Amino acid sequence: MAIRRRNWTAPDGAPKTAWVVDYTDQAGKRRNKQFKRKKEAEAWELKARSEVVSGVHTPDSASIDVTSAARLWLATVRDADREPTTVGSYDQHIRLHILPKCGNVRLSQLTAPMVKGYLNGWLRDLSRPMAVRVLRTFKAILTNARDEGFVAQNVAQGVKPANAPRGKRKVKPPSKADLKVILKAVKDTDDRKAAAIVSLTIFTGMRASELRGLAWDSLDLNGGTVEIEQRADAKGTVGPPKSEAGYRTIPLSALVVKALKEWRLECPPNGKNLVFPSESGRVLSHTVLMKDLVGPLQVAVGITSSDPNKPRYTMHAFRHAAASLWIEQKLNAKKIQTLMGHSSITVTFDTYGHLFEDAESDAEVANAIERALFDDAA
Repeated sequence: MAIRRRNWTAPDGAPKTAWVVDYTDQAGKRRNKQFKRKKEAEAWELKARSEVVSGVHTPDSASIDVTSAARLWLATVRDADREPTTVGSYDQHIRLHILPKCGNVRLSQLTAPMVKGYLNGWLRDLSRPMAVRVLRTFKAILTNARDEGFVAQNVAQGVKPANAPRGKRKVKPPSKADLKVILKAVKDTDDRKAAAIVSLTIFTGMRASELRGLAWDSLDLNGGTVEIEQRADAKGTVGPPKSEAGYRTIPLSALVVKALKEWRLECPPNGKNLVFPSESGRVLSHTVLMKDLVGPLQVAVGITSSDPNKPRYTMHAFRHAAASLWIEQKLNAKKIQTLMGHSSITVTFDTYGHLFEDAESDAEVANAIERALFDDAA
């Protein structure tokens, strides 16, 4: 590589000076890049020399900008038949958060410090979970561009957010007192569908999407287990879990088995053999699930928010309840991760680490939880 000074006269007669780096890339092709200042040329030459030796240099002329790379990646996501809601989320990350910061930047010009700067901006402007998701999308865009040959390396790969301050993301599950009241209502209500939904969620920690897509074939009421092997998206399309971690088997307590058996006697037949179909036999929407089933059961026994006509707890709150009850029964973090369907143990600790700090067979644990809730009421 060599740096040379270039002098010329502009059309208006003014003298001009620039510094040009002449070099040969790792493919043996001669290249050059021009700078206004010698210091800039020297800094770039040093960086390019290292990249050529490592085989990761990409000339600007052979690269594309972030906007083009994002479009290419989003097209591959759509071609992979990802759920519309997932594609929509990625598109939002790109349009609202990535392109405004660096849409015109060529991939070859990106550096790890630049990506770290973008991340700091996202952490400042967005919630931490959203900022992390945007970074994950950005990394996926660069990985795809690297695989397609538009850049030789993914400079964002090693960029990570600093650890969140302890206690910042503490989850507060429903109180045991409220759970006892709700589960007593489950026993007393004539709405067997609502009773089965609420008890199943509290004792299994199933996601609402998994519950909406649950089929009778996935239940073993004699053995007392439910196998999670499909879910329903926001548009009511039934498909596999989002990740391998979503596939799991969860024990059922006697109360849940009883509620499901009672509901099975009333459950109308439907084409997908769903446990909780809508009135028309289709996938139950999340809105109807809360408005017509889970919400009224809570309101009827006074478990409400500041508005006496609105329920206190969401389906996700009941998912947290299940995790907290398992932790109270001394299940270890790895087991909680499996039962909750978390993709990593980090997610489990980030969400419930404080509950582990506060705090055998699967069937025994499930029924022990039920006894713990009802002993005081007996």
